[in-house]
Amino acid sequence: MELVMEVLTEIPVQMIKIWQWMMDHLLYINLFLSVVIVFFQRRDPKAVWTWLLALYFVPIFGFLLYLLLCQDYRKNKMFRVKEVEDRLRYSVRTLESAVVNRKIWLKDPGYQEYEKLVLYNMETSGAVLTGDNQVDIFTDGEEKFRDLAQELEQAKDYIHIQYYIIKNDELFQGLIPILKAKAAQGVNVRILYDGMGGRFMPNRVWNDLRATGILVGEFFPAFLGRLQLRVNYRNHRKIVVIDGKVGYVGGFNIGREYISKDPKFGYWRDTHLKIRGSAVYSLQIRFALDWNYAVKENLFKQGRYFGLDAVPSHDPSVQGSGSQPNALSHILPNDAHKKMAQVQIISSGPDASNRQIRNNYLQLFHKAKKHIYIQTPYFVPDDAVLSALKMAAESGVDVRLMIPCKPDHPFVYWASYSYVGDLLAVGAKCYTYENGFLHAKGVMADGLVSCYGTANMDIRSFELNFEVNATIFDREITGRLEHAFLEDLKNCQEITKERYENRSLWVRMKEQCSRLLSPLL
Repeated sequence: MELVMEVLTEIPVQMIKIWQWMMDHLLYINLFLSVVIVFFQRRDPKAVWTWLLALYFVPIFGFLLYLLLCQDYRKNKMFRVKEVEDRLRYSVRTLESAVVNRKIWLKDPGYQEYEKLVLYNMETSGAVLTGDNQVDIFTDGEEKFRDLAQELEQAKDYIHIQYYIIKNDELFQGLIPILKAKAAQGVNVRILYDGMGGRFMPNRVWNDLRATGILVGEFFPAFLGRLQLRVNYRNHRKIVVIDGKVGYVGGFNIGREYISKDPKFGYWRDTHLKIRGSAVYSLQIRFALDWNYAVKENLFKQGRYFGLDAVPSHDPSVQGSGSQPNALSHILPNDAHKKMAQVQIISSGPDASNRQIRNNYLQLFHKAKKHIYIQTPYFVPDDAVLSALKMAAESGVDVRLMIPCKPDHPFVYWASYSYVGDLLAVGAKCYTYENGFLHAKGVMADGLVSCYGTANMDIRSFELNFEVNATIFDREITGRLEHAFLEDLKNCQEITKERYENRSLWVRMKEQCSRLLSPLL
């Protein structure tokens, strides 16, 4: 016992010695880290200066923050195998579909201008264009999860679920009986969640699901309990695939706030897509790649998921619809007799050599001739995105940005508000959504093309998070999304130049400080 007490007494002494050593050598530690940041990592110059400021102005905190967040030195090693797997799987599909999909575009002259964008997405990330999709749009969480529950109950073969956040509350507890019942019927059920987003889920819940035959995977699991060593790289994707026939992708996670049950946020305005058609196969591939990496189970070897019978048929004669948008409701349903939509599933992340979703946005901005509508909870663009939007506004394009009226991440919110000023200066219109919290993530251009999914309009989504979006080349679907946007404007307050210029000194200070940190947010 005395020996134990002596050891416990020695621990604080050793910690004090370590602290003293760090303080004595702080200059050399910062110098070493500065050399690493400047000379051994390919970073954006603004991010370099931000880290240097953090290291020298808040030495101890900056040092710890660097150890926690600045992990690019491991990035290539961390994702090398995964990127090779991505390219191998996608390359075959790209070669098989390129000719067919070019023929689709030639049948709709209104979309020929976007042919290069389609081919770019194919060539750089293997994003196959499919033309036989029905797309439903959900803007309300309860409607979305009610529909999801109904589809889960109809599952016959397998259920693949992937969410960034899964919380142990009434929403998930309502889905658990369905998943257990399906597993008991022999349906293969897989659940993949992010280690950071699911950090508050008790292990007993996962163990209980595993005991019923449900497979559970964690993307970038915590180290030693809940210690996250890879805070920078989060899997932000939300994908559900059921029997290879129905797929979901969008902004809703699993938690009570997403069904407007959290008083802190009030009504939760989001956008989620339900897809039936060949694009579901692309979502299935995206899930399988993430599952393989997290669980080390190669789903591509299992014929039930990727055999010849699992591949949906593709009809190259199908064209997009040109009908007018329907009236807005919480779910914007398809007409059963409408023509099919053309969809490309695009994804990006730190495992890729290019910023696919961001570059897709850039091309949409540059091609727009009439209007660009943007919804995003976080607006922290890089220089290229900000310049593209400013050029569009200065060229007479009606650029409109909608962000929340309340922050869930204060630094990101105030950084967003600072970039709003840049857009206002060139004639763009900016709005804050006042009817709760806006979490929808998407872009609509000229009533022709829309891109919705999991990616925010910020540097983190473009470079650090694993994201997935659906780019929809369809007048009718884009029209309904734009109609929803215009309806949302009724619940918005415009940020006029006068209102922005009259903001308080305290707000200006928060903006500037947050903007300085924007490369790290």
